[in-house]
Amino acid sequence: MKKLFIIGAGGFGRELYAWAAQHPDHGHAWQLAGFLDDNAQALTAFGAFAPIYPLATHRVSADEVFLCGLGLPAVKEKLLTPLLQQGAAFINFIHPKATLGARVKLGQGVILCPGAVVSVDVDLGDFVMINLNSTVGHDAKIGAWTTLSAHCDVTGFVEVGPRVFMGSRVSIIPTKKIGEGATLGAGSVIIRDVPPHVTMIGNPARVL
Repeated sequence: MKKLFIIGAGGFGRELYAWAAQHPDHGHAWQLAGFLDDNAQALTAFGAFAPIYPLATHRVSADEVFLCGLGLPAVKEKLLTPLLQQGAAFINFIHPKATLGARVKLGQGVILCPGAVVSVDVDLGDFVMINLNSTVGHDAKIGAWTTLSAHCDVTGFVEVGPRVFMGSRVSIIPTKKIGEGATLGAGSVIIRDVPPHVTMIGNPARVL
């Protein structure tokens, strides 16, 4: 049985730990081993319910698998890259209360949280995270490292580039394209294509 480590012991990491403990694969395919985080006191206020090991000095072994408990795309990529260079195996985590449609392509390290719905013929890149009650419509493409916060709505034929961050309750109308590295502020309604590396806010969303 593999040892499962969660990268990051912050808020999302703690949520992910709780959901992993309830997952049918826990105790069968893998066993929770704790967190990798360079803040040794990250869990002190929560009863230190799981062990924390330093991330910076961790050396990957063949009996380990990993999940990313980080939300910001740039932070995810920065902290996971050294592990990937060591050959770390990141599993896909599909919560039992998430819905996955037909012919969905998944990269590695994809996380679907409770209530997430991914429709048919969707392509999710490496380390995409889809948080609570977010939806991805048919024929959509989501690029690597991208994060959808809670209650986002990505509709049909939308193309989201890599390293995009969506705040809670972002809505994107069909066929729109979101450029690499864009940030979509909470509550934004996207009715036109978004250039790379900009921040959009509002309804309808405008460049900040």
